[in-house]
Amino acid sequence: MKNIPRCEECNSRLCSIFSDLSTESVQRIDSCKGGNFYRRKQTIFFSGTRPNGIYCISSGKAKIYKIDADGNEQIIRLAKEGDVLGYRSLICGEQYSSFAAALEDAVICFIPRESFLGLLEQYPAMSAKLMQQLAHDLKITEDRLAKIACKPVRERVAEAILILAKFYDNDKDGTAITLTLTREELANFIGTATESVIRFLSEFKKANLIRVKGREIKILDRDALIRTANIVD
Repeated sequence: MKNIPRCEECNSRLCSIFSDLSTESVQRIDSCKGGNFYRRKQTIFFSGTRPNGIYCISSGKAKIYKIDADGNEQIIRLAKEGDVLGYRSLICGEQYSSFAAALEDAVICFIPRESFLGLLEQYPAMSAKLMQQLAHDLKITEDRLAKIACKPVRERVAEAILILAKFYDNDKDGTAITLTLTREELANFIGTATESVIRFLSEFKKANLIRVKGREIKILDRDALIRTANIVD
């Protein structure tokens, strides 16, 4: 089992909303935080439950998703090292409106409600970063909903590959993706059937836009893939 890192030694903190805190505040968080090792697919929090704090990803990746009345999953956001989870519901005083689960083995810390809200009051810069994060997450969600409603599935699959290449960032040129997403989860991220994802991945492979080997996808022609995704700057 992995050790839970001290906040002062956590590299992920440097790319999070906690990056500009004083040494004293970082030590204060460390003294009250908890941490857990989550296996792939293990639930972090459940929709309909009330938050008692926030979660910060030290290592690994997670998905935030909803389940509809028919039991279908829709992934609404992906999160990685340095990202915080559950903050919107905590600040609003609402129950979680979605689920969160580990996409791969992950170390995730938990900061209690009182400590987190106290930091927001003490550090306006941290509050501003949180507002920026909230606006960013909201924009991503709105954009995805609009694309699911308007874009053909073929374009959505191409764009998802480009998005995931940036999210996973497995190699220096950003073209190779070693996915922890299954084909079904990729379909849930795009908002389509698993069969459609498999069909279009095969089509892109035959057109030499990508190379597929197991869960690794290598982008061979980024410009062509951008055109296929119909992305307009």
